[in-house]
Amino acid sequence: MIILVSVFKKVVIMFNISPELLPYFKGYCSSSEVILLFVYMKCRFSLSYRDLEEMMRMRGARVDHSTLQRWVIKFVPLIDKAVRKRKRPVGSSWKMDETYVKLNGKWIYLYRAVDRYGDTVDFFLSDHRDKSSTLSFFRKAITENNIPKKVVIDKSGSNKAALDAINTDLDQDHTIQIFQNKYLNNRVEQDHRFIKKRIKPMLGFKNFYSASITISGIENIRMIQKGQVRGAKNHLSTFENFAILMAA
Repeated sequence: MIILVSVFKKVVIMFNISPELLPYFKGYCSSSEVILLFVYMKCRFSLSYRDLEEMMRMRGARVDHSTLQRWVIKFVPLIDKAVRKRKRPVGSSWKMDETYVKLNGKWIYLYRAVDRYGDTVDFFLSDHRDKSSTLSFFRKAITENNIPKKVVIDKSGSNKAALDAINTDLDQDHTIQIFQNKYLNNRVEQDHRFIKKRIKPMLGFKNFYSASITISGIENIRMIQKGQVRGAKNHLSTFENFAILMAA
């Protein structure tokens, strides 16, 4: 158990980790609570690993920034699993778009979708921007959620081709309505900003796997922030709801 004291608000938060998760932390010098706290901070705030290293030193602990990065790679999948297990259903009207992420000086593509209320449907990182990548995104999103009634996309031909391919496998009563209008996609484009803001201090990723895991952590914490997880309480902070999730 770790007690976090806010200097300004003098709020004390008790952070307990579910016993089911404790075996994953076996062999680590730092406690499971400290590890998850700093993984949360990396995914929640616009901080570099060296920022986190300095914050660890402020707490009296000396942990190298590369160790903090390994924590993120190791433990973000636990957060992703917990969020997906308790994620609330999304709406049937989706707005889908892709944005850019830098990897070794080159651009790769982050496919994302939100529903009409702005809740995150799903996300998918790809080296390419083509029909195959779009199809992979929609298959993942449909598997994790449900078949949408309507999807708004931009004028990209690959996005339209992927949805057409999905519709050929559906019966006529359940085909997805496709709307191509970039002006109707403002909600998802605005939502990109929250993700890009977290990525900016990293100055680009070094490898695809690290990028995929880190973005997954950022997206999952963002979903907690939006209140998309069952059991989340509106009057609590994002961290408090994160703590509840990881204790469940």
